[in-house]
Amino acid sequence: MSVIPFAKRAVAGAMSGSPFTIETLMTVAALGALIIGEAEESAVVIFLFAVGELLENVAAGKARAGIEALIDLVPRTARLQRGGSNDIETVSVESLLVGDVVVVRPGDRVPSDGKVIDGTSEVNEAPVTGESVPVLKEAGAKVFAGSINANGELRVEITRTAADNTIARIIQMVEEAQESKAPMSRMIDRFSLWYTPAAMVVALLVIVIPPLGFGADWVTWIYRGLATLLIACPCALVISTPAAIASGLAAGARHGLLIKGGAALETLGKIKSVAFDKTGTLTRGHPQVTDVVAIVGDESSVLAKAAAVERTTSHPLGQAIVQAAAARRLELPQSFGGAIATPGKAVMTRLKSGFASVGSPRHAAEQSPLATDVTERIAALEIEGKTVVVLMSGKTVEGLIALRDEPREDAARAVEMLKGYGVNVVMLTGDNERTARAIAEPLGLEARAGLLPDEKLAEIGRLKAAGPIAMIGDGINDAPALAAASVGVAMGGGTDVALETADAALLRDRVTGVADLVSLSRETIGNIYQNIGLALGLKAIFLVTTLTGTTTLWMAILADTGATVLVTANALRLLTYRSKE
Repeated sequence: MSVIPFAKRAVAGAMSGSPFTIETLMTVAALGALIIGEAEESAVVIFLFAVGELLENVAAGKARAGIEALIDLVPRTARLQRGGSNDIETVSVESLLVGDVVVVRPGDRVPSDGKVIDGTSEVNEAPVTGESVPVLKEAGAKVFAGSINANGELRVEITRTAADNTIARIIQMVEEAQESKAPMSRMIDRFSLWYTPAAMVVALLVIVIPPLGFGADWVTWIYRGLATLLIACPCALVISTPAAIASGLAAGARHGLLIKGGAALETLGKIKSVAFDKTGTLTRGHPQVTDVVAIVGDESSVLAKAAAVERTTSHPLGQAIVQAAAARRLELPQSFGGAIATPGKAVMTRLKSGFASVGSPRHAAEQSPLATDVTERIAALEIEGKTVVVLMSGKTVEGLIALRDEPREDAARAVEMLKGYGVNVVMLTGDNERTARAIAEPLGLEARAGLLPDEKLAEIGRLKAAGPIAMIGDGINDAPALAAASVGVAMGGGTDVALETADAALLRDRVTGVADLVSLSRETIGNIYQNIGLALGLKAIFLVTTLTGTTTLWMAILADTGATVLVTANALRLLTYRSKE
């Protein structure tokens, strides 16, 4: 077993400005053993060092392999529909262009990111976002490369090429993140700069002091000095942090938690506060019908007539009313002619029963005085942070419909989990105090309302002064606040902004993902401390046994190699991370 390859690497390291590498320590120890006549020990040292490197590469490669396995999720071929014809041609995924239309059959994987233009089916997005429940996809819905079509045929218009789809970008970002240095990793690197030469000095003192100062045997203490040199190899210490960071980043990606760098992963576990934007983050981002109050007739007739008025509108409130009627499978009255919209006031159309309108309470009051019980009910609904519209037939009030951008189903659970981790949770919004309080109080968090963009930044700065803070937003209008926070986290389900704006993105688009980020970060930091303790503890034990003559050269290198493998294996435990949800 030749020491030459390792010696060459040591020389190359020295010439590149790194004279005190691990290869340097091993080469000096192996050559020293040869000089004192311990050729067998030298051979065993070289052999064990080579085996250790092999095991390190195998173990550390598992974290990377976990991410690269995503590549296999994307099919190699796609069923391309040419032009407007029904002819289907099988082509390679790499040849797909933006605008191409592909047919995705039940059981097929989506070949690249796209938009459904025809068909309805449930799609399993677990390989991409970690979402375990299949998601219903209809015309207009986005689909991700690698997701699995369940039960219906879909025609999908390609919006990203194979080299630029969500899977490819996740792989690229995680690999870049694994290459970046976390603060703790940089600290270990700085420690190693003086640790290695210091270890060589200590080994030299072990060799010369006993023979020169106390007349001890030179061969014995040269042997023990070389063993000390091998014990001092910082392999396990150096790899303790990057191995844990790489595994933590890979585990996060598997669960739809895209963290863009070791620094962000480390900071997430130390945050003292989490600031949430409201719209699109804690809430769904679009209004929903919450109450239907019938003044004339019943709730179904009021909702059906209002939907008939609003059926052609593009206004979010009108669309929510139409969707609510469709969800109840209501038959809408026939309308005659188009709707007439008066911005900020009402939409009016002619139905079989006469002219009907859906408008603001103020507009309704201008048409006809509202009864006391109606105004009281409107006020009560508005106190709850809801927007109220009034259905009128002519000048007669027939009903009230209340709408609100409701909290996400998991928002309350996310706040509870974060508080359980000892994190202060606050909502920052530009909405009025009443609406903000109506959303925040049921969720159990503090609300700071009426904030302009510069005021929101000021709040972030104030909270940051008390400790690291994470800002959670939709990645679009919250970009300044995301950048100002210690860690910016974007909600967005894989959108461009979610992947590129912030330090981390929640691909599952669930609020509980924020708590998962904190949990994963804390487990990673704990794993790093375990690794450092394991590496230094084993070195301390074997240093004592070396000085007493118990440890041989081959045992010293085996201890170093074993510590490295143990540290790497401990880091790989993070790949089994499971959400606490």
